[in-house]
Amino acid sequence: MKAVITVVGKDSVGILAKVSNGCAEYNVNVLEVSQSVLSEMFCMIMICDISAISCDFVDFANDMKKLGENMGMSVHVMHEDIFNSMHSI
Repeated sequence: MKAVITVVGKDSVGILAKVSNGCAEYNVNVLEVSQSVLSEMFCMIMICDISAISCDFVDFANDMKKLGENMGMSVHVMHEDIFNSMHSI
């Protein structure tokens, strides 16, 4: 099982480290990362393996959202099934 994590906000030092550390705390493995900075706005998409997650997925998503709020950013976690359903015809 996989999840898609998006991170958006004002660029600062350590964003990738903080988000990936947050994933590691829950045994979530980061598989792929794409990031860019556009006019001081940081944008990142991560594909993560959640097959060995150490808690309920909803709790992980909520905790990552709180992490983003503490960083002054938006962090959104979406299960692969929801992502695929939204993008299929």
